Amino acid sequence: MQFIDRGKIFVRAGDGGSGKSSFRREKFVPKGGPDGGDGGKGGDVVLEVDANVNTLLNFRYNRKFTAGNGGSGDVKKQFGRGADDCVIKVPQGTLVKDAATGEVLADLTELGQRAIVAKGGRGGRGNAKFKSASRRAPTFAEFGEPGESRELLLELKLLADVGLVGYPSVGKSSLIAAVSSARPEIADYHFTTLVPVLGVVSLGYENSFVMADIPGLIEGAADGVGLGHDFLRHIERTKLILHLVDAAAVDGRNPVDDFQKINVELKRYSEKLAARPQILVANKIDLPQAEENLPALERLAEQEGIKFFAVSAATHTNLDALIHYVGKRLEEIVPDVEPVDAVKVFDVDKDDDPVIIERNDAAEFIVRNRNLEKIVAMTNFDNSEGLRRFQFIWRMKNLDALLKARGIKEGTTVHIGGLEFEWHE
Repeated sequence: MQFIDRGKIFVRAGDGGSGKSSFRREKFVPKGGPDGGDGGKGGDVVLEVDANVNTLLNFRYNRKFTAGNGGSGDVKKQFGRGADDCVIKVPQGTLVKDAATGEVLADLTELGQRAIVAKGGRGGRGNAKFKSASRRAPTFAEFGEPGESRELLLELKLLADVGLVGYPSVGKSSLIAAVSSARPEIADYHFTTLVPVLGVVSLGYENSFVMADIPGLIEGAADGVGLGHDFLRHIERTKLILHLVDAAAVDGRNPVDDFQKINVELKRYSEKLAARPQILVANKIDLPQAEENLPALERLAEQEGIKFFAVSAATHTNLDALIHYVGKRLEEIVPDVEPVDAVKVFDVDKDDDPVIIERNDAAEFIVRNRNLEKIVAMTNFDNSEGLRRFQFIWRMKNLDALLKARGIKEGTTVHIGGLEFEWHE
Protein backbone atom coordinates (compact mmCIF):
# COMPACT_ATOMS: atom_id res chain seq x y z
CA MET A 1 0.00 0.00 0.00
CA GLN A 2 1.30 3.44 -0.87
CA PHE A 3 2.06 5.63 2.14
CA ILE A 4 1.06 9.28 1.85
CA ASP A 5 1.98 11.43 4.83
CA ARG A 6 0.98 14.95 3.72
CA GLY A 7 -1.99 16.51 2.02
CA LYS A 8 -3.68 19.85 1.38
CA ILE A 9 -7.45 20.24 1.33
CA PHE A 10 -10.00 23.03 1.10
CA VAL A 11 -12.95 22.94 3.50
CA ARG A 12 -16.07 25.06 3.47
CA ALA A 13 -18.79 24.95 6.10
CA GLY A 14 -22.42 25.47 5.17
CA ASP A 15 -24.12 28.86 5.21
CA GLY A 16 -26.93 29.47 7.65
CA GLY A 17 -30.43 29.55 6.23
CA SER A 18 -32.19 32.89 5.75
CA GLY A 19 -34.80 34.08 8.19
CA LYS A 20 -38.35 34.61 7.02
CA SER A 21 -40.19 37.94 6.92
CA SER A 22 -43.92 37.28 7.18
CA PHE A 23 -47.01 38.23 9.16
CA ARG A 24 -49.75 36.13 10.66
CA ARG A 25 -52.74 36.22 8.36
CA GLU A 26 -55.86 34.63 9.82
CA LYS A 27 -59.54 35.38 9.79
CA PHE A 28 -60.60 37.53 12.74
CA VAL A 29 -56.93 38.30 13.56
CA PRO A 30 -56.45 41.63 11.79
CA LYS A 31 -53.14 42.40 13.51
CA GLY A 32 -51.52 39.01 13.83
CA GLY A 33 -48.03 40.43 14.03
CA PRO A 34 -44.73 39.14 12.61
CA ASP A 35 -44.35 35.35 12.52
CA GLY A 36 -41.29 34.75 10.34
CA GLY A 37 -39.12 31.88 11.60
CA ASP A 38 -35.32 31.64 11.85
CA GLY A 39 -33.10 29.92 9.33
CA GLY A 40 -31.32 26.66 10.16
CA LYS A 41 -27.62 26.35 11.01
CA GLY A 42 -25.15 25.44 8.28
CA GLY A 43 -23.23 22.18 8.61
CA ASP A 44 -19.77 22.11 10.21
CA VAL A 45 -16.74 20.47 8.61
CA VAL A 46 -15.35 17.94 11.08
CA LEU A 47 -12.19 15.80 11.03
CA GLU A 48 -12.57 12.44 12.77
CA VAL A 49 -9.91 9.82 13.51
CA ASP A 50 -10.90 6.48 12.00
CA ALA A 51 -9.12 3.17 12.66
CA ASN A 52 -9.81 2.05 9.08
CA VAL A 53 -7.86 4.96 7.55
CA ASN A 54 -4.07 4.54 7.55
CA THR A 55 -2.79 7.13 5.09
CA LEU A 56 -3.65 10.50 3.57
CA LEU A 57 -3.80 8.96 0.10
CA ASN A 58 -7.48 9.84 -0.44
CA PHE A 59 -6.69 13.54 -0.13
CA ARG A 60 -4.44 13.37 -3.18
CA TYR A 61 -7.53 12.93 -5.36
CA ASN A 62 -10.31 14.49 -3.28
CA ARG A 63 -9.27 17.90 -2.01
CA LYS A 64 -12.49 19.87 -1.59
CA PHE A 65 -15.04 19.24 1.16
CA THR A 66 -18.23 21.25 1.60
CA ALA A 67 -20.98 20.97 4.21
CA GLY A 68 -24.64 21.63 3.41
CA ASN A 69 -26.46 24.92 3.92
CA GLY A 70 -29.16 25.42 6.51
CA GLY A 71 -32.80 25.58 5.44
CA SER A 72 -34.73 28.87 5.32
CA GLY A 73 -37.20 29.86 8.02
CA ASP A 74 -40.90 29.77 7.25
CA VAL A 75 -44.23 31.27 8.30
CA LYS A 76 -45.77 30.56 11.72
CA LYS A 77 -42.31 30.91 13.29
CA GLN A 78 -41.11 27.67 11.76
CA PHE A 79 -37.35 27.22 11.96
CA GLY A 80 -35.34 26.09 8.95
CA ARG A 81 -33.71 22.67 8.93
CA GLY A 82 -30.15 22.47 10.24
CA ALA A 83 -27.70 20.95 7.76
CA ASP A 84 -25.73 17.77 8.37
CA ASP A 85 -22.05 18.07 9.19
CA CYS A 86 -19.42 17.07 6.64
CA VAL A 87 -17.31 14.46 8.46
CA ILE A 88 -13.86 13.73 7.01
CA LYS A 89 -12.13 10.53 8.15
CA VAL A 90 -8.40 10.86 8.87
CA PRO A 91 -5.77 8.45 10.25
CA GLN A 92 -4.57 8.47 13.84
CA GLY A 93 -1.62 10.83 14.28
CA THR A 94 -2.84 13.54 11.87
CA LEU A 95 -1.58 17.06 12.56
CA VAL A 96 -3.82 19.81 11.13
CA LYS A 97 -2.47 23.25 10.21
CA ASP A 98 -3.96 26.36 8.67
CA ALA A 99 -2.32 26.60 5.24
CA ALA A 100 -2.38 30.42 5.28
CA THR A 101 -0.84 30.99 8.72
CA GLY A 102 0.90 27.72 9.57
CA GLU A 103 -0.97 27.69 12.90
CA VAL A 104 -1.52 24.23 14.39
CA LEU A 105 -5.28 23.75 14.62
CA ALA A 106 -5.56 20.19 15.91
CA ASP A 107 -3.41 17.23 16.87
CA LEU A 108 -5.53 14.11 16.35
CA THR A 109 -3.89 11.32 18.32
CA GLU A 110 -6.81 9.29 19.71
CA LEU A 111 -9.23 7.01 17.87
CA GLY A 112 -12.62 8.67 17.55
CA GLN A 113 -11.21 12.14 18.31
CA ARG A 114 -13.01 14.91 16.42
CA ALA A 115 -12.13 18.50 15.57
CA ILE A 116 -14.31 21.13 13.94
CA VAL A 117 -12.14 22.77 11.30
CA ALA A 118 -14.81 25.05 9.81
CA LYS A 119 -17.94 26.19 11.63
CA GLY A 120 -21.26 26.39 9.87
CA GLY A 121 -22.99 29.77 9.80
CA ARG A 122 -25.87 30.41 12.16
CA GLY A 123 -29.31 30.83 10.69
CA GLY A 124 -30.62 34.33 10.05
CA ARG A 125 -33.31 35.56 12.39
CA GLY A 126 -36.86 35.91 11.15
CA ASN A 127 -38.76 39.16 11.58
CA ALA A 128 -40.56 37.75 14.64
CA LYS A 129 -37.26 38.04 16.53
CA PHE A 130 -37.05 41.79 15.90
CA LYS A 131 -40.43 42.65 17.38
CA SER A 132 -40.19 45.03 20.36
CA ALA A 133 -42.25 47.65 22.17
CA SER A 134 -40.96 50.35 19.85
CA ARG A 135 -40.97 48.20 16.70
CA ARG A 136 -44.30 46.38 16.57
CA ALA A 137 -44.22 45.25 12.94
CA PRO A 138 -40.66 44.75 11.66
CA THR A 139 -40.56 43.87 8.00
CA PHE A 140 -36.96 42.75 7.76
CA ALA A 141 -35.23 39.44 8.42
CA GLU A 142 -31.59 38.37 8.30
CA PHE A 143 -29.83 36.32 5.69
CA GLY A 144 -27.94 33.33 7.02
CA GLU A 145 -24.40 33.79 8.30
CA PRO A 146 -21.77 32.53 5.80
CA GLY A 147 -19.95 29.37 6.84
CA GLU A 148 -16.22 29.43 7.49
CA SER A 149 -13.78 28.26 4.85
CA ARG A 150 -10.06 27.62 4.93
CA GLU A 151 -7.30 25.64 3.32
CA LEU A 152 -5.74 23.01 5.55
CA LEU A 153 -2.41 21.21 5.60
CA LEU A 154 -2.67 17.64 6.88
CA GLU A 155 0.48 15.97 8.12
CA LEU A 156 0.63 12.38 9.33
CA LYS A 157 3.09 11.53 12.09
CA LEU A 158 3.46 7.85 12.87
CA LEU A 159 2.39 6.71 16.31
CA ALA A 160 5.07 4.10 16.95
CA ASP A 161 6.65 3.13 20.26
CA VAL A 162 10.09 2.49 18.79
CA GLY A 163 11.79 4.22 15.89
CA LEU A 164 14.71 2.72 14.00
CA VAL A 165 17.31 5.30 12.99
CA GLY A 166 20.56 4.94 11.18
CA TYR A 167 22.28 5.46 7.84
CA PRO A 168 20.84 3.72 4.76
CA SER A 169 21.70 0.01 4.38
CA VAL A 170 22.60 -0.60 8.04
CA GLY A 171 19.89 -3.26 8.20
CA LYS A 172 16.82 -1.53 9.62
CA SER A 173 14.45 -3.25 7.18
CA SER A 174 16.04 -6.62 7.89
CA LEU A 175 15.69 -6.07 11.63
CA ILE A 176 12.00 -5.16 11.55
CA ALA A 177 11.30 -8.07 9.20
CA ALA A 178 13.08 -10.42 11.61
CA VAL A 179 11.20 -9.34 14.76
CA SER A 180 7.72 -8.65 13.33
CA SER A 181 5.35 -9.68 10.55
CA ALA A 182 6.21 -6.57 8.50
CA ARG A 183 7.67 -7.33 5.09
CA PRO A 184 9.51 -4.26 3.79
CA GLU A 185 11.47 -4.35 0.56
CA ILE A 186 15.04 -5.39 1.30
CA ALA A 187 17.89 -4.88 -1.17
CA ASP A 188 21.56 -4.01 -1.19
CA TYR A 189 21.30 -0.33 -2.15
CA HIS A 190 20.70 2.99 -0.42
CA PHE A 191 17.20 4.24 0.31
CA THR A 192 15.53 0.90 -0.42
CA THR A 193 12.91 1.97 2.10
CA LEU A 194 11.29 5.11 0.71
CA VAL A 195 8.24 5.11 2.98
CA PRO A 196 7.83 4.25 6.69
CA VAL A 197 7.01 0.65 7.58
CA LEU A 198 5.27 -0.31 10.81
CA GLY A 199 5.72 -3.69 12.48
CA VAL A 200 4.06 -5.05 15.60
CA VAL A 201 6.58 -6.89 17.78
CA SER A 202 4.93 -9.51 20.00
CA LEU A 203 6.38 -10.33 23.41
CA GLY A 204 3.69 -12.78 24.38
CA TYR A 205 -0.02 -12.75 25.16
CA GLU A 206 -1.38 -9.15 25.21
CA ASN A 207 2.15 -7.75 25.28
CA SER A 208 3.49 -6.05 22.19
CA PHE A 209 4.86 -2.79 20.84
CA VAL A 210 4.95 -0.98 17.50
CA MET A 211 8.27 -0.50 15.74
CA ALA A 212 8.73 1.87 12.81
CA ASP A 213 11.31 1.28 10.10
CA ILE A 214 11.66 4.80 8.74
CA PRO A 215 13.64 5.90 5.64
CA GLY A 216 17.37 6.24 6.18
CA LEU A 217 18.85 9.39 7.60
CA ILE A 218 22.03 11.02 6.34
CA GLU A 219 24.20 13.98 7.25
CA GLY A 220 22.37 17.25 6.54
CA ALA A 221 18.91 15.77 7.10
CA ALA A 222 17.95 18.62 9.46
CA ASP A 223 18.26 20.89 6.41
CA GLY A 224 16.14 18.53 4.34
CA VAL A 225 19.01 16.67 2.64
CA GLY A 226 18.13 13.16 1.45
CA LEU A 227 14.77 12.17 2.92
CA GLY A 228 15.50 14.66 5.71
CA HIS A 229 12.33 16.18 7.11
CA ASP A 230 10.25 13.28 5.77
CA PHE A 231 12.20 11.05 8.16
CA LEU A 232 12.51 13.32 11.16
CA ARG A 233 8.80 14.13 11.22
CA HIS A 234 7.93 10.53 12.01
CA ILE A 235 10.33 9.84 14.88
CA GLU A 236 9.05 12.83 16.86
CA ARG A 237 6.33 10.68 18.45
CA THR A 238 8.37 7.60 19.31
CA LYS A 239 9.15 6.83 22.95
CA LEU A 240 12.43 5.04 22.29
CA ILE A 241 15.02 5.14 19.52
CA LEU A 242 16.97 2.10 18.33
CA HIS A 243 20.09 3.53 16.77
CA LEU A 244 21.43 0.98 14.26
CA VAL A 245 24.97 1.03 12.96
CA ASP A 246 26.74 -1.31 10.55
CA ALA A 247 29.32 -3.03 12.71
CA ALA A 248 30.91 -4.59 9.63
CA ALA A 249 31.33 -1.19 7.93
CA VAL A 250 30.35 -2.78 4.60
CA ASP A 251 30.17 0.61 2.88
CA GLY A 252 33.53 1.71 4.27
CA ARG A 253 32.03 4.16 6.78
CA ASN A 254 33.08 4.32 10.41
CA PRO A 255 30.11 3.18 12.58
CA VAL A 256 31.21 5.39 15.49
CA ASP A 257 31.22 8.44 13.21
CA ASP A 258 27.84 7.40 11.81
CA PHE A 259 26.33 7.33 15.31
CA GLN A 260 27.64 10.79 16.14
CA LYS A 261 26.60 12.35 12.83
CA ILE A 262 23.05 11.03 13.11
CA ASN A 263 22.73 12.38 16.65
CA VAL A 264 23.95 15.78 15.48
CA GLU A 265 21.10 15.83 12.94
CA LEU A 266 18.56 14.80 15.58
CA LYS A 267 19.71 17.60 17.88
CA ARG A 268 19.68 20.19 15.11
CA TYR A 269 16.12 19.24 14.25
CA SER A 270 14.79 19.09 17.82
CA GLU A 271 16.38 19.16 21.27
CA LYS A 272 13.45 17.12 22.60
CA LEU A 273 14.00 14.52 19.90
CA ALA A 274 17.71 14.25 20.70
CA ALA A 275 16.82 13.69 24.36
CA ARG A 276 14.73 10.58 23.59
CA PRO A 277 16.13 7.39 25.19
CA GLN A 278 18.36 5.51 22.78
CA ILE A 279 19.74 2.00 22.47
CA LEU A 280 22.84 1.47 20.35
CA VAL A 281 22.46 -1.62 18.17
CA ALA A 282 25.44 -2.93 16.21
CA ASN A 283 24.08 -5.01 13.33
CA LYS A 284 25.75 -7.48 10.94
CA ILE A 285 27.94 -9.16 13.58
CA ASP A 286 27.69 -12.34 11.50
CA LEU A 287 30.22 -10.78 9.11
CA PRO A 288 33.93 -11.23 10.02
CA GLN A 289 34.70 -7.51 9.55
CA ALA A 290 32.44 -6.64 12.49
CA GLU A 291 34.75 -8.03 15.16
CA GLU A 292 37.28 -5.21 14.96
CA ASN A 293 34.62 -2.48 15.38
CA LEU A 294 32.70 -3.94 18.34
CA PRO A 295 35.10 -2.78 21.11
CA ALA A 296 34.93 0.85 19.91
CA LEU A 297 31.13 0.67 19.78
CA GLU A 298 30.96 -0.76 23.30
CA ARG A 299 33.14 2.08 24.58
CA LEU A 300 30.92 4.59 22.72
CA ALA A 301 27.78 3.21 24.40
CA GLU A 302 29.47 3.39 27.80
CA GLN A 303 30.51 7.01 27.20
CA GLU A 304 26.98 7.94 26.12
CA GLY A 305 25.45 6.08 29.06
CA ILE A 306 23.17 3.96 26.86
CA LYS A 307 22.52 0.25 26.47
CA PHE A 308 24.47 -1.65 23.79
CA PHE A 309 23.45 -4.72 21.81
CA ALA A 310 25.41 -6.58 19.14
CA VAL A 311 23.02 -8.43 16.84
CA SER A 312 22.59 -9.97 13.43
CA ALA A 313 19.25 -9.47 11.73
CA ALA A 314 20.28 -11.99 9.07
CA THR A 315 20.94 -14.86 11.54
CA HIS A 316 18.60 -13.56 14.33
CA THR A 317 21.54 -13.50 16.75
CA ASN A 318 20.67 -11.75 20.06
CA LEU A 319 17.35 -10.44 18.68
CA ASP A 320 15.28 -12.04 21.46
CA ALA A 321 17.39 -10.34 24.11
CA LEU A 322 17.08 -7.02 22.30
CA ILE A 323 13.30 -7.00 21.90
CA HIS A 324 12.68 -8.18 25.47
CA TYR A 325 14.88 -5.40 26.79
CA VAL A 326 13.04 -2.91 24.56
CA GLY A 327 9.68 -4.12 25.90
CA LYS A 328 10.86 -3.74 29.50
CA ARG A 329 12.33 -0.30 28.79
CA LEU A 330 9.10 0.93 27.19
CA GLU A 331 7.19 0.12 30.39
CA GLU A 332 9.51 2.47 32.29
CA ILE A 333 9.23 5.42 29.89
CA VAL A 334 6.57 8.04 30.57
CA PRO A 335 5.46 9.48 27.19
CA ASP A 336 5.69 13.25 26.84
CA VAL A 337 3.28 13.66 23.91
CA GLU A 338 1.64 17.07 24.17
CA PRO A 339 -1.41 17.10 21.88
CA VAL A 340 -2.86 20.47 20.95
CA ASP A 341 -6.34 21.23 22.27
CA ALA A 342 -8.40 20.81 19.12
CA VAL A 343 -11.30 22.86 20.41
CA LYS A 344 -9.83 26.10 21.65
CA VAL A 345 -8.35 27.15 18.30
CA PHE A 346 -11.80 27.31 16.73
CA ASP A 347 -13.12 29.69 19.39
CA VAL A 348 -13.15 32.62 16.99
CA ASP A 349 -15.57 34.72 19.06
CA LYS A 350 -12.78 36.52 20.86
CA ASP A 351 -13.24 39.66 22.89
CA ASP A 352 -10.73 41.61 20.86
CA ASP A 353 -12.32 42.45 17.53
CA PRO A 354 -10.79 45.78 16.54
CA VAL A 355 -11.96 47.90 13.63
CA ILE A 356 -9.12 48.12 11.10
CA ILE A 357 -9.22 50.70 8.29
CA GLU A 358 -6.88 50.29 5.32
CA ARG A 359 -6.48 51.83 1.85
CA ASN A 360 -6.08 49.97 -1.40
CA ASP A 361 -4.16 50.97 -4.54
CA ALA A 362 -7.19 52.89 -5.82
CA ALA A 363 -7.18 55.06 -2.64
CA GLU A 364 -10.44 53.43 -1.55
CA PHE A 365 -11.10 52.61 2.09
CA ILE A 366 -11.40 49.05 3.39
CA VAL A 367 -13.02 48.50 6.79
CA ARG A 368 -12.16 45.20 8.52
CA ASN A 369 -14.07 43.97 11.54
CA ARG A 370 -15.19 40.39 11.99
CA ASN A 371 -18.58 41.08 13.56
CA LEU A 372 -19.38 43.94 11.19
CA GLU A 373 -18.53 41.77 8.18
CA LYS A 374 -20.97 39.13 9.46
CA ILE A 375 -23.68 41.77 9.82
CA VAL A 376 -23.06 42.96 6.25
CA ALA A 377 -23.40 39.40 4.94
CA MET A 378 -26.64 38.87 6.86
CA THR A 379 -28.33 42.21 6.08
CA ASN A 380 -30.91 42.60 3.32
CA PHE A 381 -30.03 46.07 2.00
CA ASP A 382 -33.05 46.05 -0.30
CA ASN A 383 -35.24 46.37 2.78
CA SER A 384 -35.40 49.93 4.15
CA GLU A 385 -35.73 48.76 7.76
CA GLY A 386 -32.77 46.41 7.38
CA LEU A 387 -30.74 49.28 5.91
CA ARG A 388 -31.66 51.58 8.81
CA ARG A 389 -30.64 48.88 11.31
CA PHE A 390 -27.23 48.60 9.65
CA GLN A 391 -26.83 52.39 9.71
CA PHE A 392 -27.58 52.35 13.45
CA ILE A 393 -24.88 49.71 14.04
CA TRP A 394 -22.47 51.76 11.90
CA ARG A 395 -23.05 54.79 14.12
CA MET A 396 -22.70 52.72 17.30
CA LYS A 397 -19.22 51.63 16.20
CA ASN A 398 -18.32 55.29 15.50
CA LEU A 399 -17.10 54.40 12.01
CA ASP A 400 -17.72 57.84 10.50
CA ALA A 401 -15.29 59.40 12.98
CA LEU A 402 -12.70 56.70 12.31
CA LEU A 403 -12.94 57.24 8.55
CA LYS A 404 -12.68 61.01 8.95
CA ALA A 405 -9.57 60.55 11.06
CA ARG A 406 -8.05 58.64 8.14
CA GLY A 407 -8.88 61.54 5.80
CA ILE A 408 -11.91 60.24 3.92
CA LYS A 409 -13.45 62.62 1.36
CA GLU A 410 -17.01 63.02 0.10
CA GLY A 411 -17.87 60.34 -2.48
CA THR A 412 -14.93 58.04 -1.63
CA THR A 413 -15.63 54.32 -2.06
CA VAL A 414 -15.71 52.21 1.10
CA HIS A 415 -15.53 48.40 1.17
CA ILE A 416 -16.62 46.21 4.05
CA GLY A 417 -17.05 42.46 3.54
CA GLY A 418 -18.94 42.06 0.27
CA LEU A 419 -20.45 45.57 0.47
CA GLU A 420 -19.24 48.55 -1.55
CA PHE A 421 -20.70 52.04 -1.21
CA GLU A 422 -19.87 55.73 -1.55
CA TRP A 423 -19.34 57.63 1.67
CA HIS A 424 -21.29 60.87 2.18
CA GLU A 425 -21.40 63.19 5.18
